[in-house]
Amino acid sequence: MTAEWWRTAVIYQVYPRSFADSDGDGIGDLPGALARIDALADLGVDAVWFSPFMPSPQKDAGYDISDYRAIDPLFGTLADFDAFLAAAHERGIRVIVDLVPNHSSDQHAWFQEAVAADPGSPERARYLFRDGRGEGGDEPPNNWESFFGGSAWQRTTLPDGSPGQWYLHLFDASQPDFDWRNEEVREEFRQILRFWLDRGVDGFRVDVAHGLIKAEGLPDQVSAEDAEAASAMGGLANTAPYVGQPEVHEIYRDWRRLLDEYDGDRALCAEAWLPTLAQAALWVRPDEMHQAFNMNYLGTPWLADRLRSVIDESIEEFGGVGAPATWVLSNHDVIRHGSRLALPDDEQSFGVGPRSPHLPDPQLSSRRGRAATALMLALPGSAYLFQGEELGLPEVIDIADAERQDPRFFRTNGADYGRDGCRVPLPWEAAEPHAGFGGDPWLPQPASWAALARSAQTSDPGSTLSMYRRLLALRRENALGAGSLEWLDEYPDDHTLAFANGGVAVVVNFGDEPIELPDGEVLAASWPLADGLLPPDATAWVRA
Repeated sequence: MTAEWWRTAVIYQVYPRSFADSDGDGIGDLPGALARIDALADLGVDAVWFSPFMPSPQKDAGYDISDYRAIDPLFGTLADFDAFLAAAHERGIRVIVDLVPNHSSDQHAWFQEAVAADPGSPERARYLFRDGRGEGGDEPPNNWESFFGGSAWQRTTLPDGSPGQWYLHLFDASQPDFDWRNEEVREEFRQILRFWLDRGVDGFRVDVAHGLIKAEGLPDQVSAEDAEAASAMGGLANTAPYVGQPEVHEIYRDWRRLLDEYDGDRALCAEAWLPTLAQAALWVRPDEMHQAFNMNYLGTPWLADRLRSVIDESIEEFGGVGAPATWVLSNHDVIRHGSRLALPDDEQSFGVGPRSPHLPDPQLSSRRGRAATALMLALPGSAYLFQGEELGLPEVIDIADAERQDPRFFRTNGADYGRDGCRVPLPWEAAEPHAGFGGDPWLPQPASWAALARSAQTSDPGSTLSMYRRLLALRRENALGAGSLEWLDEYPDDHTLAFANGGVAVVVNFGDEPIELPDGEVLAASWPLADGLLPPDATAWVRA
């Protein structure tokens, strides 16, 4: 019996507004993606994950959805999506769409009905409306903070101009949270799942999969001191009452049963930021989701012992519930991994910009980015790539404050530069205006990106693009995704990682001096060898 495709797949994230622009408006779209689909086939990926392309006011780049069953005209039409889906399937590429169930846009018809309705009405019961605390209800219902900064509560205004109830928004105020204890909400999303499954999609990446259920009574979040004490006493490291609530698993068991009605191994992947891998593995038990992003791996610094530990723990915890480890280094929410791994550990969780205390060294960023990719793609399980990493694109740092668009930047008054730096539109053709992306890009491209354009790298055997294509081909030829990992003991120091997967030995040099490689044919190296030695911040694959 053939194993399910998602167990070993390499899945490529398309961030639609930054991928390829077909109509010259400076924003990528579905026809643009279709025009570039052969580049994805040439790269050698197994599936594409689209970030949201549904109708949206675009207050949070499409993660504020106003209609879950349509395509935003900014990106095209349902016919354009169907054309991409058909072309992808013809090339053996599966398609996953982003689903955003934690919250809608405040322009969604349901929320518009809710704010027009009375407190206690069925319309308001679809969301989390509450009376305020204190005299006149002037204080928020609890002390929860938004992930984007500031209070997680927004007060409504009545038709006569007087203040009304408050509603919960864990993200921007334009993104009100659904109440997932409401059966009407659950049934609505069952129908949304069916709408896209009936069109032929191969699965869903589920946004904020850990956050749908909030603790009964919406209690205050404990202080940092209380949270530390709870952890020390065997409690969860994250005690937030809006993260990882046990009842959320009922939702995904329900969804799993629904997906299992369809042919073709349709898959669910959780975006679940959780403190431990043991907790993350709960999302991928046999009757729940199929994959969960390995955020613990993504957040591990460039240190041999730390990476070995998280790899071992990942394989143990996910394997313990029969699921693949799902490796990831970059996405639309984090600093691109080459740049991130060249920053101090305590500065890797926030955006980076001109006033940041440290800026990543370009040469070190390139070396570590390539080495980290070569390590990740050799691991058993599934892997996700973020568009542009195959070109070695760095985080864009010099974006003027006036050009930034991420709500995180504005809600923190610029204290967090946010995510714009990883979302800059791709360079395709070095000699064309805007590097072949299309119209004047919605975020400015650095002039230096012409040298990183796909056209400039395609025929260069030493380019990052060539390295990605070779690694993906070797990964498939050697069935590394379905393999198993065995650590090699030839390198007893703490500056090297070495393991075998199938017939391939993988060596990663974290030290300051070149090191010898095992005997055998060098299949690939993330950086040129020096007299046969593996240089610092480099990874090599050797025929074992």
